[in-house]
Amino acid sequence: MRKGMARTGWVVLGLFLVALVALASWEPFLAEQPGPPPPPRAYAAEVIRDEFGVPHIHGRTDADTAFGVAWAHAEDDFSTLQDVVAMTRGRYGAIAGQSGAGVDFAYHFLGARETARRHYGALPADVRAVLDAYASGLNRYAQKHPGEIKLARLFPVNGEDIATGFALRQPFFFGLDSVLGPLAEGKPFRAEHGPPLNGKPLPDFTQGGGDQLVPTPPMPLPMGETAENSGSNAFAISPARGGDGVTRLLSNSHQPYKGGVAWYELEISSDQGWHFAGATFPGSPYPFLGHNETLGWTNTVNRPDLIDIYKLQVDSDAVHYKLDGKWLPLEHHRVWLPVRIGPIVLPIPRDIWRSVHGPALVTKRGTYALRYAGIDSIASLEQYYRITKARDFGEWKQAMAIQGVPATNFIYADKAGNIAYVYNAAIPDRKAGPDWRHPVDGTRSDLIWQGPIPWTSYPQVTNPASGFVFNSNNTPLLAAGPGSEIDPAKVPAIWGVETDLTNRARRAVKLLSAPGPITRERLLTTKFDTGYERAGYVAFMFDGIARLNLKQGSDLAKAQALLATWDLTADGKGGADALAVMVLEQAMKNSYGLKVPPDPRTELAKAVEHLTRYFGRIDPPLGDVIRIRQGKIDLPNDGGGDTLRASTDWDVDRDGRLSVKHGDSFVMLVEWGKDGQVRSQSIQPYGAATTRPNDPHYADQAALFVQHRFKPVWFNRADVAAHAVRRYKVAN
Repeated sequence: MRKGMARTGWVVLGLFLVALVALASWEPFLAEQPGPPPPPRAYAAEVIRDEFGVPHIHGRTDADTAFGVAWAHAEDDFSTLQDVVAMTRGRYGAIAGQSGAGVDFAYHFLGARETARRHYGALPADVRAVLDAYASGLNRYAQKHPGEIKLARLFPVNGEDIATGFALRQPFFFGLDSVLGPLAEGKPFRAEHGPPLNGKPLPDFTQGGGDQLVPTPPMPLPMGETAENSGSNAFAISPARGGDGVTRLLSNSHQPYKGGVAWYELEISSDQGWHFAGATFPGSPYPFLGHNETLGWTNTVNRPDLIDIYKLQVDSDAVHYKLDGKWLPLEHHRVWLPVRIGPIVLPIPRDIWRSVHGPALVTKRGTYALRYAGIDSIASLEQYYRITKARDFGEWKQAMAIQGVPATNFIYADKAGNIAYVYNAAIPDRKAGPDWRHPVDGTRSDLIWQGPIPWTSYPQVTNPASGFVFNSNNTPLLAAGPGSEIDPAKVPAIWGVETDLTNRARRAVKLLSAPGPITRERLLTTKFDTGYERAGYVAFMFDGIARLNLKQGSDLAKAQALLATWDLTADGKGGADALAVMVLEQAMKNSYGLKVPPDPRTELAKAVEHLTRYFGRIDPPLGDVIRIRQGKIDLPNDGGGDTLRASTDWDVDRDGRLSVKHGDSFVMLVEWGKDGQVRSQSIQPYGAATTRPNDPHYADQAALFVQHRFKPVWFNRADVAAHAVRRYKVAN
């Protein structure tokens, strides 16, 4: 009897071990396998590293340069590049667990691979050559550094993989997950809030110089940016308004400091005339913002309504749906998402549906299909390449008219003195009548729009009388300050264009609209401004706190009294700064994320409790609380969640300090002087090698960053050579 039980125990243990081994090893063999590598071709590039480790990459052809871009980026951050590659195969969950599996579901739901496969061959040959070369650079690095590879059978990659990454990530820049998540969970989604989108004109919010653009509390906005704490600032100043004949462009993107959408700085050139300095994201061979010799641009997130939801009429088994009186099959297949938990990877099944409208979800509320800007398109791959090679405003606009980039504002400046703002968004060309903010009738094919409105219809401003254009994630109606507003009648409500002002926008308008030249010093003072305006959610929170009836002598009463003395700046010089920034954090996120304001008393109590627990006081210096931390670097920072000098989001470390992880990221000042030459400076919060702790450029820019200082951008070949610290060739 005992021997039989022992044998059974050994059998059970053996089966358990077999199952454990299977769960630890199945994923690389059953997951989506690599496709064929790019066509064989010899690539060669020269990489020069300057004093800050920024790569300057030169090739005989654009393709050679793209090969070098991949290699240089992999040297600095191969870890994140692999994450991006895993996303393009639906394998990110095998690296990042449950959060990665959410990305993998989106990969299958959107049909990102299928989109790339359908359209990759139709891309222009020069674009495909650059993408294949970039993929070849990643493959070469992986071949030379096998010990760094996270997942088996992840390489080789090809140009189609790079295109798949673009198709996957594009919709999340305009808020797809803010709709997809609640819809899948059967909850109200953002599109169900706010004024109707039915073709009526926008209210004229611009009266009074823009102060009335947002009622208090703020009106709901169209669905948009995925993160509630995202944002950016951008400024362009004409040579006349600058007072010294210099055209200036200031790029101030707010992105995460690490991960798949963290900026990577580089300067590229080729013998074919490709020459650009700026920054890119992991997985892209092109810079996404910056400048060449004659022009430059930067971006901020905009928030138009680019996602529509269709309520489908399905049969009892959700196998067919009705369209124009006919029953059509609802496409369906099952996928298995890998979810890493410790040493094992669990296969989790999920169902994927699709109708002619787009990807669909079968939920408790019903069956819905989604249609979004840029659906079934990879045209952004050509547009980004073309705008980096544009030589003047006309060529740049011609490239922008491709309409491949489905969202983001563009702020432009050039050598000729032109400045411009373009509300770039592939706004659906919807049929007037239905309220598109709610799910529309999925049984009517005439409601399935086929493309965006014409590019020439986008809200845009060129060379305004004010002499400046800007954006801080605010309405496009006030892109050039009071007196140079865009006519609201030209922006139909059916487009879902935002009508609000952030605190950053209020401050920018106030500072830039003051009389006198906008000199270099004044522009930088504006960019690093830490002030708040007592309006919108700021007024809501502080008026609410002032009205609280608190017990005299209590910690909350002391905090209330302290906030009453606040000078509305987060410069670190006042005793109320840290308390104020913490009190406003959730209110800022709710305002940007279209949620009701938080309770002022609750936020005050949370801030007081945190400061008292970790600092023993409610008035510690702001710089003691908000920190820039990377490895051994631990420095004080300034600014708040919605100040022009942005410390937008943070992790709460074990010692109670707030380690900034999102806010001012890559900052670049570009200037074209009277001599026609371009000069630029830049700064990042960490350095060029953000995931290499032993690299000297892991955090070597942090000290400059916290001091509001820049480093030079070496753009001309002679300057690059003069400041070369390391110079080497890469080839396959």
